[in-house]
Amino acid sequence: MQGQIGTADIRGEFLANLRRRFGEVRHLTPSRSLLEIPGTDVRLYLRYSKLHAERGMTFYGLREKDLRELEGHHSFICLLWDGQPEPLILPFSEYEDVFRSIAPGDDGQFKAHLYVRDSGTDFAINRVGRFGVEAHFGWGLLEAAVTTIADPASPTLGHPEVQALLAEIGAAKSYDIWLPQNDRQRISTTCIPRDRVSVANPLLRTTLEQLDVVWLTRGSNEPSALFEVEHSTSIYSGLLRFNDIHLLLDRCKDVRFTIVSDEKRRSAYARQLNRPTFQASSLSETCTFLDYNNVFSWHRRICSPKPLT
Repeated sequence: MQGQIGTADIRGEFLANLRRRFGEVRHLTPSRSLLEIPGTDVRLYLRYSKLHAERGMTFYGLREKDLRELEGHHSFICLLWDGQPEPLILPFSEYEDVFRSIAPGDDGQFKAHLYVRDSGTDFAINRVGRFGVEAHFGWGLLEAAVTTIADPASPTLGHPEVQALLAEIGAAKSYDIWLPQNDRQRISTTCIPRDRVSVANPLLRTTLEQLDVVWLTRGSNEPSALFEVEHSTSIYSGLLRFNDIHLLLDRCKDVRFTIVSDEKRRSAYARQLNRPTFQASSLSETCTFLDYNNVFSWHRRICSPKPLT
């Protein structure tokens, strides 16, 4: 974008696009952050932040009293920032229990931010952790809610199917891929994984090679994103493995650590991540949760053939 664009302009552009798609919208409060689409049960909570380019981060304050207005409705949190290619529209239902599990700050707000990186966009809630949100870019979920047409459901996914999807997403984003040698025969994927991970520290190498999926910077041995798929195994065990790597890596703040599991285990992830050991190591500040539906939608958006125009 050219020059400095104010909050009102970015918000106004989003609202204009919203009205073109769904007709008039109604403001629920004087703050004008809460909206409702008449004739539907859809409510929207709009928040804006500048993008701090050097760190790839945005910062938001989510007011507890505003979030309470979203409860019991088909609600979405819409996060806006400078120069975003598509709107980020988060289903509130996926985070309602998480917000209930913590207290807001003294100012009545939950502090949250986004990490906007090539390896994926994370939604981070202070004192809780990170959540992968790549599947929520665009208008698809909101259009489905307004028209009451269900978003295409993901198929029943098992551990190897999720590994395959994550590997193909990474390959499509030009990363080299590592998959555990013992898993490769049961993973059906179009990408060709690395033969080995060549890092000097033998303990780090062994631990990395045990992970379910690793994305490495193309042509190097630098890990960019690490994934543990906890289908039936303990989320705690995956976090412990991440914790070891977090302590062994020199530049762990640039690496994406992601626990992948069923949506029903999101709250369990938040509880485990807030153990004192993960707080002390700072893993809680870098780890992300991604559910199976997010992985499936992300894969469909990144890897599906684009129609000819």
